[in-house]
Amino acid sequence: MDLRKYEVFVRAIDAGSFSKAAEQSGYTPSGVVHMMNALESEIGFPLLVRGPRGVTTTENGQKLLPILRELLRWNEQFRQTAAEINGLETGTVTIGAYSSIATHWLPKVIKTFREKYPHIEIHLMEGIRQEVDEWLSERRVDLGFFSYQEPMPYEWIPLKTDAMLAVLPPEHPMATQLAAYPLSACQEEAFIMPALGKDDDVVELLKKTGLTPQICFSTLENYAALAMIECGLGMSIMNELITKGRQNNVVMLPLDPPKSITLGIAVPSIKVAAPAVRKFITYATSILKE
Repeated sequence: MDLRKYEVFVRAIDAGSFSKAAEQSGYTPSGVVHMMNALESEIGFPLLVRGPRGVTTTENGQKLLPILRELLRWNEQFRQTAAEINGLETGTVTIGAYSSIATHWLPKVIKTFREKYPHIEIHLMEGIRQEVDEWLSERRVDLGFFSYQEPMPYEWIPLKTDAMLAVLPPEHPMATQLAAYPLSACQEEAFIMPALGKDDDVVELLKKTGLTPQICFSTLENYAALAMIECGLGMSIMNELITKGRQNNVVMLPLDPPKSITLGIAVPSIKVAAPAVRKFITYATSILKE
Protein backbone atom coordinates (compact mmCIF):
# COMPACT_ATOMS: atom_id res chain seq x y z
CA MET A 1 0.00 0.00 0.00
CA ASP A 2 1.60 3.25 -1.18
CA LEU A 3 -0.21 6.13 0.49
CA ARG A 4 1.77 8.65 -1.55
CA LYS A 5 0.08 7.45 -4.73
CA TYR A 6 -3.34 7.65 -3.11
CA GLU A 7 -2.63 11.18 -1.90
CA VAL A 8 -1.48 12.32 -5.34
CA PHE A 9 -4.53 10.70 -6.94
CA VAL A 10 -6.89 12.60 -4.63
CA ARG A 11 -5.01 15.85 -5.20
CA ALA A 12 -5.14 15.38 -8.97
CA ILE A 13 -8.93 14.98 -8.82
CA ASP A 14 -9.42 17.95 -6.48
CA ALA A 15 -7.10 20.18 -8.53
CA GLY A 16 -8.31 18.89 -11.89
CA SER A 17 -4.81 18.49 -13.33
CA PHE A 18 -1.56 16.58 -12.94
CA SER A 19 0.50 19.77 -12.99
CA LYS A 20 -1.35 21.29 -10.01
CA ALA A 21 -1.18 18.00 -8.13
CA ALA A 22 2.56 17.88 -8.82
CA GLU A 23 3.01 21.41 -7.52
CA GLN A 24 1.10 20.63 -4.32
CA SER A 25 2.92 17.33 -3.76
CA GLY A 26 6.48 18.36 -4.58
CA TYR A 27 6.81 16.11 -7.64
CA THR A 28 7.34 16.86 -11.31
CA PRO A 29 4.31 16.53 -13.64
CA SER A 30 5.97 13.58 -15.36
CA GLY A 31 6.55 12.01 -11.95
CA VAL A 32 2.85 12.33 -11.14
CA VAL A 33 1.90 10.78 -14.49
CA HIS A 34 4.24 7.87 -13.77
CA MET A 35 2.78 7.39 -10.28
CA MET A 36 -0.79 7.38 -11.58
CA ASN A 37 0.06 4.93 -14.35
CA ALA A 38 1.69 2.67 -11.76
CA LEU A 39 -1.33 2.96 -9.45
CA GLU A 40 -3.74 1.99 -12.23
CA SER A 41 -1.49 -0.93 -13.15
CA GLU A 42 -1.43 -2.13 -9.53
CA ILE A 43 -5.20 -1.84 -9.10
CA GLY A 44 -5.98 -3.41 -12.47
CA PHE A 45 -8.33 -0.86 -14.03
CA PRO A 46 -8.32 2.81 -15.11
CA LEU A 47 -8.95 5.42 -12.42
CA LEU A 48 -8.55 8.62 -14.42
CA VAL A 49 -9.83 10.14 -17.63
CA ARG A 50 -7.11 12.28 -19.21
CA GLY A 51 -8.24 15.12 -21.45
CA PRO A 52 -7.19 18.54 -22.77
CA ARG A 53 -9.07 20.22 -19.92
CA GLY A 54 -7.47 18.15 -17.18
CA VAL A 55 -8.27 14.93 -15.37
CA THR A 56 -11.45 13.46 -13.91
CA THR A 57 -12.30 10.10 -12.39
CA THR A 58 -13.60 7.10 -14.24
CA GLU A 59 -16.75 5.50 -12.83
CA ASN A 60 -14.60 3.02 -10.90
CA GLY A 61 -12.25 5.77 -9.77
CA GLN A 62 -15.22 7.69 -8.38
CA LYS A 63 -16.24 4.63 -6.34
CA LEU A 64 -12.77 4.46 -4.78
CA LEU A 65 -12.37 8.20 -4.17
CA PRO A 66 -14.36 8.46 -0.88
CA ILE A 67 -12.61 5.35 0.44
CA LEU A 68 -9.19 6.82 -0.32
CA ARG A 69 -10.16 10.14 1.30
CA GLU A 70 -11.15 8.27 4.46
CA LEU A 71 -7.97 6.18 4.36
CA LEU A 72 -5.81 9.31 4.09
CA ARG A 73 -7.80 10.99 6.86
CA TRP A 74 -7.19 8.08 9.23
CA ASN A 75 -3.52 8.00 8.27
CA GLU A 76 -3.26 11.70 9.16
CA GLN A 77 -5.05 11.06 12.44
CA PHE A 78 -2.65 8.20 13.22
CA ARG A 79 0.33 10.43 12.48
CA GLN A 80 -1.00 13.28 14.62
CA THR A 81 -1.94 11.01 17.53
CA ALA A 82 1.51 9.39 17.53
CA ALA A 83 3.12 12.84 17.50
CA GLU A 84 0.87 13.96 20.35
CA ILE A 85 1.91 10.93 22.43
CA ASN A 86 5.52 11.91 21.81
CA GLY A 87 4.80 15.43 23.06
CA LEU A 88 4.73 17.04 19.60
CA GLU A 89 1.91 19.20 18.25
CA THR A 90 1.84 18.74 14.49
CA GLY A 91 -0.73 18.12 11.80
CA THR A 92 -2.90 19.68 9.14
CA VAL A 93 -6.32 21.31 9.45
CA THR A 94 -8.37 21.95 6.31
CA ILE A 95 -11.19 24.46 6.76
CA GLY A 96 -14.15 25.25 4.53
CA ALA A 97 -15.81 28.61 5.16
CA TYR A 98 -18.01 31.38 3.85
CA SER A 99 -15.90 34.09 2.21
CA SER A 100 -17.20 36.59 4.78
CA ILE A 101 -16.05 34.39 7.66
CA ALA A 102 -12.72 33.72 5.92
CA THR A 103 -12.28 37.49 5.58
CA HIS A 104 -13.47 38.83 8.92
CA TRP A 105 -13.11 36.03 11.48
CA LEU A 106 -10.46 33.54 10.50
CA PRO A 107 -7.34 35.67 9.87
CA LYS A 108 -7.11 36.65 13.54
CA VAL A 109 -7.92 33.12 14.71
CA ILE A 110 -5.39 31.49 12.38
CA LYS A 111 -2.66 34.02 13.20
CA THR A 112 -2.85 33.52 16.96
CA PHE A 113 -3.42 29.76 16.61
CA ARG A 114 -0.26 29.44 14.52
CA GLU A 115 1.68 31.41 17.13
CA LYS A 116 0.60 28.85 19.71
CA TYR A 117 0.90 25.78 17.45
CA PRO A 118 3.54 26.67 14.81
CA HIS A 119 3.82 23.11 13.48
CA ILE A 120 0.14 22.73 12.62
CA GLU A 121 -0.60 23.68 9.00
CA ILE A 122 -3.86 25.42 8.11
CA HIS A 123 -5.50 25.16 4.68
CA LEU A 124 -8.54 27.32 3.90
CA MET A 125 -11.17 26.78 1.19
CA GLU A 126 -13.85 29.42 0.58
CA GLY A 127 -17.30 28.77 -0.82
CA ILE A 128 -21.04 29.17 -0.49
CA ARG A 129 -22.89 26.96 1.96
CA GLN A 130 -23.69 24.21 -0.55
CA GLU A 131 -20.02 23.96 -1.50
CA VAL A 132 -18.78 23.80 2.10
CA ASP A 133 -21.46 21.21 2.89
CA GLU A 134 -20.30 19.12 -0.08
CA TRP A 135 -16.65 19.39 0.97
CA LEU A 136 -17.61 18.20 4.46
CA SER A 137 -19.60 15.24 3.18
CA GLU A 138 -16.72 14.26 0.89
CA ARG A 139 -14.22 14.80 3.75
CA ARG A 140 -12.28 17.29 1.64
CA VAL A 141 -12.34 19.60 4.66
CA ASP A 142 -12.14 18.76 8.36
CA LEU A 143 -14.63 21.38 9.52
CA GLY A 144 -16.86 24.05 8.07
CA PHE A 145 -17.77 27.58 9.10
CA PHE A 146 -21.23 28.46 7.84
CA SER A 147 -24.84 29.04 8.93
CA TYR A 148 -27.15 26.60 10.64
CA GLN A 149 -29.73 25.01 8.36
CA GLU A 150 -31.89 21.97 8.96
CA PRO A 151 -31.29 19.13 8.54
CA MET A 152 -27.85 19.39 10.15
CA PRO A 153 -26.02 16.07 9.61
CA TYR A 154 -22.91 17.21 11.49
CA GLU A 155 -22.02 18.10 15.04
CA TRP A 156 -22.79 21.81 15.41
CA ILE A 157 -21.09 24.48 17.52
CA PRO A 158 -22.99 27.81 17.40
CA LEU A 159 -20.79 30.91 17.58
CA LYS A 160 -22.64 34.11 16.73
CA THR A 161 -26.01 35.39 15.57
CA ASP A 162 -25.84 37.60 12.48
CA ALA A 163 -28.69 39.90 11.45
CA MET A 164 -30.13 39.79 7.94
CA LEU A 165 -30.28 43.23 6.31
CA ALA A 166 -32.00 44.86 3.38
CA VAL A 167 -29.37 46.43 1.13
CA LEU A 168 -30.75 49.37 -0.87
CA PRO A 169 -29.42 51.89 -3.39
CA PRO A 170 -28.87 55.35 -1.83
CA GLU A 171 -31.75 56.93 -3.78
CA HIS A 172 -34.27 54.27 -2.71
CA PRO A 173 -37.38 55.96 -1.21
CA MET A 174 -37.19 53.83 1.94
CA ALA A 175 -33.47 54.45 2.47
CA THR A 176 -33.98 57.57 4.57
CA GLN A 177 -37.65 57.37 5.50
CA LEU A 178 -37.75 54.13 7.50
CA ALA A 179 -35.75 52.70 10.38
CA ALA A 180 -36.42 49.15 9.15
CA TYR A 181 -37.30 47.63 5.77
CA PRO A 182 -40.67 45.83 5.57
CA LEU A 183 -39.69 42.36 4.38
CA SER A 184 -42.87 41.91 2.36
CA ALA A 185 -41.88 44.93 0.23
CA CYS A 186 -39.13 42.94 -1.48
CA GLN A 187 -41.83 41.30 -3.64
CA GLU A 188 -42.36 44.64 -5.38
CA GLU A 189 -38.66 45.36 -5.91
CA ALA A 190 -36.10 44.50 -8.55
CA PHE A 191 -34.28 41.84 -6.52
CA ILE A 192 -30.62 40.89 -6.92
CA MET A 193 -30.16 37.27 -5.85
CA PRO A 194 -26.74 36.47 -4.35
CA ALA A 195 -24.73 33.32 -5.11
CA LEU A 196 -26.61 32.61 -8.35
CA GLY A 197 -29.70 31.68 -6.37
CA LYS A 198 -27.82 29.22 -4.17
CA ASP A 199 -27.48 31.40 -1.07
CA ASP A 200 -29.26 29.10 1.39
CA ASP A 201 -29.63 31.88 3.96
CA VAL A 202 -31.62 34.09 1.59
CA VAL A 203 -33.46 31.21 -0.09
CA GLU A 204 -34.57 29.75 3.26
CA LEU A 205 -35.66 33.16 4.55
CA LEU A 206 -37.84 33.74 1.49
CA LYS A 207 -39.21 30.19 1.63
CA LYS A 208 -40.14 30.41 5.32
CA THR A 209 -41.86 33.76 4.86
CA GLY A 210 -43.61 32.70 1.65
CA LEU A 211 -42.22 35.63 -0.31
CA THR A 212 -41.43 35.59 -4.04
CA PRO A 213 -39.39 38.63 -5.09
CA GLN A 214 -38.92 39.69 -8.69
CA ILE A 215 -35.42 38.36 -9.36
CA CYS A 216 -33.93 40.60 -12.05
CA PHE A 217 -30.26 39.75 -11.60
CA SER A 218 -28.21 36.98 -10.05
CA THR A 219 -24.51 37.15 -9.30
CA LEU A 220 -22.02 34.78 -7.73
CA GLU A 221 -19.98 37.39 -5.86
CA ASN A 222 -21.39 39.64 -3.15
CA TYR A 223 -18.94 42.36 -4.26
CA ALA A 224 -20.69 42.45 -7.64
CA ALA A 225 -24.15 42.44 -6.04
CA LEU A 226 -23.24 45.43 -3.86
CA ALA A 227 -21.88 47.32 -6.87
CA MET A 228 -25.10 46.62 -8.80
CA ILE A 229 -27.19 47.86 -5.87
CA GLU A 230 -25.05 51.01 -5.66
CA CYS A 231 -25.83 51.70 -9.33
CA GLY A 232 -29.56 51.41 -8.68
CA LEU A 233 -30.14 48.10 -10.46
CA GLY A 234 -32.08 46.66 -7.54
CA MET A 235 -31.94 45.66 -3.89
CA SER A 236 -30.99 42.52 -2.02
CA ILE A 237 -30.93 40.81 1.36
CA MET A 238 -27.62 39.82 2.97
CA ASN A 239 -26.36 38.91 6.40
CA GLU A 240 -24.50 41.71 8.17
CA LEU A 241 -21.06 40.05 8.11
CA ILE A 242 -21.05 40.11 4.30
CA THR A 243 -21.45 43.90 4.29
CA LYS A 244 -18.80 44.55 6.94
CA GLY A 245 -15.99 46.80 5.72
CA ARG A 246 -17.51 47.38 2.29
CA GLN A 247 -17.08 50.89 0.87
CA ASN A 248 -20.05 50.80 -1.51
CA ASN A 249 -22.51 53.68 -1.38
CA VAL A 250 -25.51 51.63 -0.28
CA VAL A 251 -28.00 51.84 2.59
CA MET A 252 -28.43 48.88 4.94
CA LEU A 253 -31.58 48.55 7.03
CA PRO A 254 -32.66 45.86 9.48
CA LEU A 255 -35.64 43.80 8.36
CA ASP A 256 -39.14 44.15 9.73
CA PRO A 257 -39.84 41.66 11.22
CA PRO A 258 -36.20 41.09 12.28
CA LYS A 259 -34.47 38.05 10.80
CA SER A 260 -31.08 36.54 11.57
CA ILE A 261 -28.91 33.49 10.98
CA THR A 262 -26.66 31.55 13.34
CA LEU A 263 -23.04 31.16 12.24
CA GLY A 264 -20.93 28.40 13.67
CA ILE A 265 -18.71 25.36 13.16
CA ALA A 266 -19.85 22.07 11.63
CA VAL A 267 -17.70 18.95 12.04
CA PRO A 268 -18.54 15.35 11.10
CA SER A 269 -17.48 14.06 14.53
CA ILE A 270 -15.45 15.81 17.20
CA LYS A 271 -14.76 12.47 18.88
CA VAL A 272 -12.98 10.95 15.87
CA ALA A 273 -11.45 14.21 14.58
CA ALA A 274 -7.67 14.39 14.43
CA PRO A 275 -5.92 16.04 17.40
CA ALA A 276 -4.99 19.15 15.40
CA VAL A 277 -8.60 19.58 14.29
CA ARG A 278 -9.88 19.30 17.86
CA LYS A 279 -7.28 21.84 19.01
CA PHE A 280 -8.36 24.29 16.30
CA ILE A 281 -12.06 23.89 17.09
CA THR A 282 -11.45 24.49 20.80
CA TYR A 283 -9.23 27.50 20.10
CA ALA A 284 -11.51 29.09 17.47
CA THR A 285 -14.54 28.65 19.70
CA SER A 286 -12.83 30.35 22.63
CA ILE A 287 -11.79 33.32 20.46
CA LEU A 288 -15.00 33.81 18.49
CA LYS A 289 -17.38 33.39 21.41
CA GLU A 290 -15.68 36.20 23.37
